[in-house]
Amino acid sequence: MVLLCFLAATTFWVLNSLNKSYIARISYPIQFVYDQRQLVPVKPLPEEVMISVTGKGWKLLRKSLMFKVKPAELSIRGLPYVKQMPGYALRPAIANALDGLELNYVATDTLYFDFDRIGTRKVPLGVDTTKLKMSPGFTYGGNLAITPDSITFTGPLQIINLFPSPYPLAVPDSPYSAPFKGNMLLMHDFTDLVKANVRKAKVQFQVIPLEKQELVVQPVLKNFPPKYRLRYVNGPVKVKYGYHPRNRGKLQLDQFQVTLDYARYNATDSTIVPALTQKPEGARQVTIAPGKVKISLTAL
Repeated sequence: MVLLCFLAATTFWVLNSLNKSYIARISYPIQFVYDQRQLVPVKPLPEEVMISVTGKGWKLLRKSLMFKVKPAELSIRGLPYVKQMPGYALRPAIANALDGLELNYVATDTLYFDFDRIGTRKVPLGVDTTKLKMSPGFTYGGNLAITPDSITFTGPLQIINLFPSPYPLAVPDSPYSAPFKGNMLLMHDFTDLVKANVRKAKVQFQVIPLEKQELVVQPVLKNFPPKYRLRYVNGPVKVKYGYHPRNRGKLQLDQFQVTLDYARYNATDSTIVPALTQKPEGARQVTIAPGKVKISLTAL
């Protein structure tokens, strides 16, 4: 009986309290109204604002718990150039959405948003041939063909206008030793806001063998002690190199430079690992033989 009386008194108190008027700060949902065919938000839009209201406890409870709350619809003039709006400017839209509550003021100082116009941009597709990995003894031979040869992006203009032209296809990591014909995917560095009309393209190009030569070179000596005679035990030192057939006879061979640095001398086996410090333009896959140069020093 005591418990029933307590429950009855509590219920009466709650009901009586909910029928009174209160002033409260609450979070209220907002919804942007815009032409989704022409505009797109490039950043997440704010979904609510803080407001001060006066109303019955019942109404405040329902608004606080978001029971059937109608969002305030914001139609903002000047999009996409307008990027913010002061809180007091939201008052008419919020006041119209409130049901049974009186709006005192908008507590949110400023509402920030970022829209952009939706547009399209067509750019050619491309392959960065400098990133193609070739097997030893082979090189890119040209005759690049891409189908389709272009891509059309649809999305925020401020994003798609930053895309490179030509737009690169993703180059596989596997090395090539024969002419290639297959698919390459687009490099996916654009956001979910951007749509593309293709995701891959058919690519073909030639891969040809390098022409190979070797050349005896006189190493440049660095940090060697003075007054010693140097002898190459396993010499001479040679550079082995390849080149595209179109560069036959055009390489400036005097630009090959190999350096022996005494600071890298290994006393255990009397060797120095030679370093290629210069090569002519067009020389590919250059190696030095021997890989370790064994030397002998004799005092003068």
